[in-house]
Amino acid sequence: MKTRNPAIKSIPTQVKNKDLVNRRRSQIVDAAVEMFLERGFHKTTTRQIAQAAGISNGLLYEYISTKEDILYLVCDAIHAEMQNAVVQALIRREDGIHPLAAVIREYFLVCHRMGDHILLIYQETQSLPGKWRKIVLENEIRITGLFTKVLQDLVAGGELPPLDEGVLDLIAHNISVLGHMWAFRRWFLAGRYTIEEYTRIQTAFILDRFLLRATGCG
Repeated sequence: MKTRNPAIKSIPTQVKNKDLVNRRRSQIVDAAVEMFLERGFHKTTTRQIAQAAGISNGLLYEYISTKEDILYLVCDAIHAEMQNAVVQALIRREDGIHPLAAVIREYFLVCHRMGDHILLIYQETQSLPGKWRKIVLENEIRITGLFTKVLQDLVAGGELPPLDEGVLDLIAHNISVLGHMWAFRRWFLAGRYTIEEYTRIQTAFILDRFLLRATGCG
């Protein structure tokens, strides 16, 4: 089950059916991402977004109030996907695969699948109103906190060697940024690596250098 940020409820909608709201907003987000990247946030109109989404401008405003709401929905969609990927990787716990490797793989796949969305966040977060920008930044830290919690639990369970809390937090930030790097440097990386190769190399780097060899374990 995907976890949505409670702040999403603050975006007004005239529609009572929650499933329909989620479907329509996803439709709007997908159309908006491509247009924001191509034209820029400020040069894209809600009418153009509605047309690209295959709905009327009037219908679009039943699901959002402003163009900034759409940009926030883009950010929220990314964070929900990332959180869901981490949770699902931990639930599955495949035999023969280190749980941290599984988490990294699922997270990187989200970054691969939603690369345009992530690139848009880096380009246009400053266009959000202050209240939304604050929530987006908090959500970025929250996702990194998920990695910190995974690392802490694996240390507690003996699946990773003991490490200082500050080191674990820094490793968590490294994982987060390495996923983003695939998105905003894919113009170069995708010509040299597949996402599977990139994931394998980066995972080995994290597990071997940061967690095992650096502590004399493994």
